[in-house]
Amino acid sequence: MAARTLRVLAWAMGLACTAIGLFHVVAGNLAIPGEADAGATVDSLGRFLGAVFAGYGTAWLWAARQDPVPARVVRWLAAVFLLGAAGRLLSLAVHGWPQWFQVVLTVIELVLPPVFLWLANADERAFRERSGQGAGASPGEG
Repeated sequence: MAARTLRVLAWAMGLACTAIGLFHVVAGNLAIPGEADAGATVDSLGRFLGAVFAGYGTAWLWAARQDPVPARVVRWLAAVFLLGAAGRLLSLAVHGWPQWFQVVLTVIELVLPPVFLWLANADERAFRERSGQGAGASPGEG
C-alpha cells in the first residue's frame, strides 16, 4: 500500500509541478496572484523559474516511472521542495504575509516533504519482497 501511495503521489507531484511551471512560462506575471503589472524583470524571472519548476516536475515524473521508484531521488526531490518552503518562510519573516494563495502553497510545501521522506523507500522495499531479495539487498543486487 505504501509503495502504491508513493507512486501515485510522485505522479501527482510531477504532473502538478510540470503544469504549474509551464503555466508560468506561458502566462508570465499573470500566473502570479496580484502581480499582473509587476513589470518586465519579474515577468522574466517568473518565466525562467517556471521552466525550472517544469523541469523539477519532469524529474518527479521520471522517478515515478522507475521500477522501483528510487528512494534517493525521492529524498532529494522532497528536500528541494522543503527548501522552497524554507524560502517562503524566510520571505514571510522579512516581508510579512503574502497573498493568501501563497500561504496555502507554503503549507503544502511544508506538509508534503515529510510524507515523501516517510514513503521514500516503500517501493524499493516492495520490489525486494516481490523479487525475493533479502531486506539488506539493493534493487540492483542479485
